[in-house]
Amino acid sequence: MIKFENVTKKFKNHVVLDNLSFEINKGDLVCIIGASGCGKTTMLKMINRLIKPSSGKIYINGEDIEKKDVIELRRNVGYVIQQTGLFPHMTVKENIEIIPKVQKKPKEQMEKNTAALMDMVGLDSKMYLHRYPTELSGGQQQRVGVARAFATNPDIILMDEPFSALDPITRSDLQDELVDLQSKMKKTIVFVTHDMDEAVKIADKVCIMKEGHIVQYDTPENILKNPANDFVSDFVGKNRIWDSPEFIKISDIMIEKPVTCSKELSILKCMEKMRSRKIDSLLIVEPKTKKFEGIIKARNIRVIKDKSTPVGNVMMNPSLTLKPDDTILDALKIVNEHHTSTVPVIDNNILVGLVTRSTLVTMLSQQYMDVEVE
Repeated sequence: MIKFENVTKKFKNHVVLDNLSFEINKGDLVCIIGASGCGKTTMLKMINRLIKPSSGKIYINGEDIEKKDVIELRRNVGYVIQQTGLFPHMTVKENIEIIPKVQKKPKEQMEKNTAALMDMVGLDSKMYLHRYPTELSGGQQQRVGVARAFATNPDIILMDEPFSALDPITRSDLQDELVDLQSKMKKTIVFVTHDMDEAVKIADKVCIMKEGHIVQYDTPENILKNPANDFVSDFVGKNRIWDSPEFIKISDIMIEKPVTCSKELSILKCMEKMRSRKIDSLLIVEPKTKKFEGIIKARNIRVIKDKSTPVGNVMMNPSLTLKPDDTILDALKIVNEHHTSTVPVIDNNILVGLVTRSTLVTMLSQQYMDVEVE
């Protein structure tokens, strides 16, 4: 969708962007983040040619934007900035309809579209359309700014720290609304921010910049789990993963080779196996395929008199299982609500791991150990 190819930008002798190459996929919300002066806003403004590269090419849908008519390009790219950019002498309605009017859209179509946009951003048309920006709160003004950016139904929306001047509650609300909006509209959104919490909350991908270079460009989950270097680790924060536990997958914390047995094994031999491994349960699998068949627990088989009985006759078929892509939150919910200490991890009926209460305790305690060490 958007492709930077060896893009460099110099102001006099100062290199702001240094030979950048990366791509933004259609329908992704990408956050560009970094310290002040790292080049993130310069990168954003290049997409609609507010700033031209010193060298290199930028493509939109495979077309070199230098070869496009600049007016037409900007009319088809929505733009939202921190100060909203609303014209103070125009009403909300006039602000939203400014580009559609230039494009000579039919009046009836514009009014219908404006009402739909107001509804989209959660503002009552009757109450707000004929007000001026100074009569609105900061959050309301920013909503109008978003509505105006969507007025021409562009494929690309550029957002330059749009929520940074708002109070924390309004900011959080608008972040939630943007995520909901994006899930429905699937626009390609490039969002500049200096706040990692905001980036993790809203982005499909995060582009971390330092001194005109891309240090890491990846999903929030991968950046939190696998920072590319010490700069990213320090920028993100070593314990930030705990602010987003939905990114901690079961595959990250499970016991990968739990102790198993076949259903033909006798109760006596199972008890001996548990005793030697110092565990209180065994997972029953089909030996060749590792297909999960059930579970036995020491407390349940200890009372059975005939210890030669195959465990397949007495095993339980638990409905409580996890998948590798489930999160630590899913595991905690199962353990707490069902008071179980052992949860098999199943992928297409195959046993791939095990989560225990002690696994979770160890994992959670590590959060506090890391904090103390630091």
